[in-house]
Amino acid sequence: MRRIVTTSVAALLAGLACAPGAHAASRLVVQGHGFGHGIGMSQYGALGYAEHGFSYTDILSHYYEQTSVVPLASEPDVRVLLQTARRATITGAVAGPDGPLDPAKTYVATSSAGQVALATGGKRVGVYAAPLRLSAPAGGAVQLRGMAANGLRDGRYRGALEIRPAGGSVQAINAVDLEDYVRGVVSAESPANWLAEQLKAQAVVARSYAVTTNVGSTTDGIDQYADTRSQMYKGVAAEFPSTDAAVAATAGQVVAQDGKPVVTYFFSTSGGHTENVEFSFLGALPRTWLRGVDDPFDSVSPRHTWTPFTFSGTQVRQRLHGLVRGSFRGIKVLERGTSPRIVRAEVVGSNGVTEVTGPQLRQRFGLYDTWATFTYISSKVKKPATPKAPKDPKAPAVPGAPIDNGAATAGTPVDTTGGQAASIARRRPSELTGSIDRARRGRRVRIERRDGATWRTVATTRVRTGGRYRAPLPGPGEYRVAFGDIAGPSVNVR
Repeated sequence: MRRIVTTSVAALLAGLACAPGAHAASRLVVQGHGFGHGIGMSQYGALGYAEHGFSYTDILSHYYEQTSVVPLASEPDVRVLLQTARRATITGAVAGPDGPLDPAKTYVATSSAGQVALATGGKRVGVYAAPLRLSAPAGGAVQLRGMAANGLRDGRYRGALEIRPAGGSVQAINAVDLEDYVRGVVSAESPANWLAEQLKAQAVVARSYAVTTNVGSTTDGIDQYADTRSQMYKGVAAEFPSTDAAVAATAGQVVAQDGKPVVTYFFSTSGGHTENVEFSFLGALPRTWLRGVDDPFDSVSPRHTWTPFTFSGTQVRQRLHGLVRGSFRGIKVLERGTSPRIVRAEVVGSNGVTEVTGPQLRQRFGLYDTWATFTYISSKVKKPATPKAPKDPKAPAVPGAPIDNGAATAGTPVDTTGGQAASIARRRPSELTGSIDRARRGRRVRIERRDGATWRTVATTRVRTGGRYRAPLPGPGEYRVAFGDIAGPSVNVR
């Protein structure tokens, strides 16, 4: 069920004007859980299930509710876009459009007036209609030189490479049997040394994803990308005995609902709960098998809970360029999903608000996930103003006239101004003031002073209306306010 959240984050820096010589700073602290979009199977969560003795079918039925694992009626080839470049350089091919090729030779394919030209040793072999297909030997692989979209240089791939013109460039597409494709995915997505049941679950979801999604059209010959726009695919480089065994043990199996294969999104780390597809992929339709579920064993992930992200006021303005109206005041979460990842939020400024989505905030701040909380803290040192000395009723109206207040004796100087003011000023300490947007009225916060490499609590105070706080400081030093496990920016008192 959707949850509407009205957590206020109005950080009121306006009105905290600094007295001369004061020091002020602000900080945005972002805390959160998880890594990825949050939909479907959490890979670390699946590992946790495997560690607790659950089978791959148990794992899949947990993350994809109302589904079962069934065999495919037939297994298609998959066409994966590996590279777009001025030329495609291939070795190891044994067959081309005109018959056998020498696997020891290097072949270069380029675009030529909407067709594909093939050359070797500087001599043209021919010009062919697309796609130009260069096949690997049975049980072997062809090598694509240069950098591929999956980050591999000079990678090796089973099946065949199909070359298509793309303007002045060519696309190198790996046409590969579904099972060989899955062999090239599993260890690229889950470490090969993970437990067998998790690797089996990964193999089934990789196969299911491949047969239910298509990034291309009927004319461009592309089904999948070789990177995270689809799922990571590294060809022969991803084949290990453990992952090959997982693929073989689940050969032809997919996740299905009512006998029909379904899209099986997956991601790294849930933080303890997965998310409904419509709350993460905004605009997507709800799916019964892509609903958020508890993920009790995901804590094995190093990003189950993040180390907080911290941004200075300047960094916040840079990250939110174009979204802040006036001066930045905070981020107000309007709606969370079931996990609770952010669906909608507002960037609050002194001149108004701008509505944003959780994915936008994740992208702007470089966060691991949209399961996040934002705490904006401002701090300043307010020094006491130098008070005026009380006026002496017996002081002469004429400047320079002698003073006689009846108390001075001969030879004793009389100070009716500066000394008295300085004494009053010494009795009034500097104060640390500011606001914490997520702190409720009455919440106790700590005032800390740096002592070498550590921070020590020197005072506490309670938060006032609007998250504002104020506390006297015991003397010179470097100070900050601490709210739970969140520390504000440091400021100096001299």
